[in-house]
Amino acid sequence: MHALTRRSVLLGAAAAPFVLHGRAGAQTWPAGTIKIVVPYPPAGSTDVIARLVQNDLQQRLGATIIIENRPGASGAVGTAVVAKSPPDGSAWLIVFDNHAANPFVMPSLPYDTEKDLEPVLFIGTAPYVLSANPQKPFKSLGDVIAAAKAKPVTVSYASVGSGSVGHLAMELMSKQAGVRLVHVPYRGGGPAMNDVIAGHVDLLIGSTAVSIPQIQAGAIRPVAQTGKSRTPSLAQVSTVAESGFAGFEAYAWWGVFARAGTPKAIIERFGTELAACLREERVAKQLVETQQVSLVLGGPDVLRKFLSDQMRVWGAVAREHDIKAE
Repeated sequence: MHALTRRSVLLGAAAAPFVLHGRAGAQTWPAGTIKIVVPYPPAGSTDVIARLVQNDLQQRLGATIIIENRPGASGAVGTAVVAKSPPDGSAWLIVFDNHAANPFVMPSLPYDTEKDLEPVLFIGTAPYVLSANPQKPFKSLGDVIAAAKAKPVTVSYASVGSGSVGHLAMELMSKQAGVRLVHVPYRGGGPAMNDVIAGHVDLLIGSTAVSIPQIQAGAIRPVAQTGKSRTPSLAQVSTVAESGFAGFEAYAWWGVFARAGTPKAIIERFGTELAACLREERVAKQLVETQQVSLVLGGPDVLRKFLSDQMRVWGAVAREHDIKAE
């Protein structure tokens, strides 16, 4: 996976606006208000990203941008809104990593993830972090596995919910290690973090954005991270791959989609202008330093391939372990 350097992220420039030509003759886009649907509650990472770029994107496109939070069903409610919207560039969707897992843990989705939505921009990724309460005897992934083998089904871990990528990643790692851990699902990272800090749960599989502030405060201890390589903010923490599981990778990620059938020229224009907003120094700095995002800013083909790969990996885990969202 390619991640831009800080320098290349900050040096991008916006593309010039252009005129679209359709069967009815030349017409400009956008012609009205544009809606960015965030299928999660306010203050989450997708919401933060959307609001960081809102003002700049309005100026670049010359249109009013509305951020609409439509949470529910692990992002499926808001995703369905865009999947069923007119394919005219008036509605866009910004998703988190569970977008790739939902088709397998929520089999009755009211849309087809690959057929009803068109990739626009692959924003970036961040590894997950497996952390422990400091009072627990886990300083490495090896310690966790040894304890789980010594006393099966006693070591517990919290996640943000059944069927989340964090949950699926832990199931995959547990299978490869030959151990059984106790999964404790929560509705969000905050409640999960609180119970790990309080010692009610042994471990937490959480995003870097949620985990690092508490790691820095000493409230939790990092055990392993799930990226291909170590993220700079956790340079002393081994990856799962380094801990004996070659090739293991699991990522939080962010991407933007449009309704399938949206004209290619509109998708290219929106994606180009959005990428330019994300390259702005103020925005890039906050995403990299606060949200711990490794910016990719890849176009439709990059996002399409990444989504396909993620669906293949997590779909297989969900089917094998019969995991369903709760």
